[in-house]
Amino acid sequence: MGSKRPERLLKPREFCEIVGISYQTFKRWVREGRVRVVRLQSGRLRVPYSEVERILGGRRETREVRAVIYARVSSSDQKGDLERQIEYLTQYCAAKGYKVVDVLSDVASGLKTNRRGLLKLFDHVINRRVDVVVITYKDRLTRFGFEYLEYFFKQYGVKIEVVYGEEPKDAYQELVEDLLAIVTSFAGKLYGTRSHRKKQLVQGFKKLLEEVEKSG
Repeated sequence: MGSKRPERLLKPREFCEIVGISYQTFKRWVREGRVRVVRLQSGRLRVPYSEVERILGGRRETREVRAVIYARVSSSDQKGDLERQIEYLTQYCAAKGYKVVDVLSDVASGLKTNRRGLLKLFDHVINRRVDVVVITYKDRLTRFGFEYLEYFFKQYGVKIEVVYGEEPKDAYQELVEDLLAIVTSFAGKLYGTRSHRKKQLVQGFKKLLEEVEKSG
């Protein structure tokens, strides 16, 4: 018989975002004993995931909310991160009481518009098969123009829920790759895709990025 898997512990910020409360409210709940917390050896507080399910369980609407999970990474060597996104978003939807009608994912740049998973998401939205789209960070859906997609989805009664507001700190490499792709595209439009000046500009920009990274 295997040992029981330890319960997942959330940071206060994660708990607040999932439950939909402010950090001030969280602190008050802790003082009043309305939420169970665990104190680590470092003194920091963590919240057992079961507390999310307990609190949200009383808020669930009688109408079934249909959710689509969307996750994205930029390269195939980030498959582990893709799986973590999907696992976390699945738990998030379960805690919220959402019915997950589809789990979509892409291995592609956030600049790419013809992603298979993204296009299937559009199909769900247009055909009114979804009520809420759940993502970890805004840039997982698109690098630019998030507000346009948010407005477009809203016209079909679909809400985008971003579990985390800020982009992860370890996304530096992906940002660099996207920035280089933008420079390459604009250089091609300015000087032609095969021109020497375009190659000089792109190489110069690559060198600048390397120098900035080395300087810290």
